[in-house]
Amino acid sequence: MGEAMGIRFEKQTVVVSGAAGGIGKAIAEGFASLRASVSACDINTDGLADLKDAGVAVESVDLSDREAAAAWIERIEARCGGAVDVLVNCAGGVAGQTGRALEDVSDAEWDALMAINLGAAFALSRACVPAMKRARRGCIVNITSGAATKASLTGIQAYCATKHALLGLTRQLAHELGPHGIRVNSVAPGLMLTNEATRRQWAAYGADGQKALLEGVALRRLGCAQDVVNAVTFLASDLSGFITGQHLQVDGGR
Repeated sequence: MGEAMGIRFEKQTVVVSGAAGGIGKAIAEGFASLRASVSACDINTDGLADLKDAGVAVESVDLSDREAAAAWIERIEARCGGAVDVLVNCAGGVAGQTGRALEDVSDAEWDALMAINLGAAFALSRACVPAMKRARRGCIVNITSGAATKASLTGIQAYCATKHALLGLTRQLAHELGPHGIRVNSVAPGLMLTNEATRRQWAAYGADGQKALLEGVALRRLGCAQDVVNAVTFLASDLSGFITGQHLQVDGGR
């Protein structure tokens, strides 16, 4: 989409978290193909190898460690000699958890999803904002979910709670940072078979459940990672220069 619409990111520094696979990897690759200088991280080092081959600067960073998250941004700013232009907070997921009764959820399970789905976006945004303010420009795109506005198909309470909270953070930061020329938006993918967790979730529905879910999607298909890439690059580009605080659902009209 970017090439066709004339979107380019030359001389722009783009940061993508959670980029070892699935949607995050596709986003990093998408920005690299549009000539951005892309830095990406994940805790999964194996999944970063392909990005390195594509010219993306990759690091293994545990974003549940907020000091480590901030230090990563400091290294990127030192390398590029200025502010990050675009931050895409994509790190997150269910961390191998499955839906269970509330009384069976442990503190560790709850805290793990809070740390990576919400805490990482907070830490990276906080680290990027000072230089963005000095530059009087910048863009943050948070990858949320359909679970940001309704109950989650996963049945995982912490996942749903963190996605609601991330949407709230998006709106609050848009209000706070707008006067500094910084835009903040959310992209909410529908169910997409982009990782093992979503493929397991899809398989668990069985044929009847899958058919019922597709019948609830206006376009009668599941989305793919490229659908999200298209939305993110649009929101990061000058084409959306007067758009902030928005929640763009990329779900086929579910």
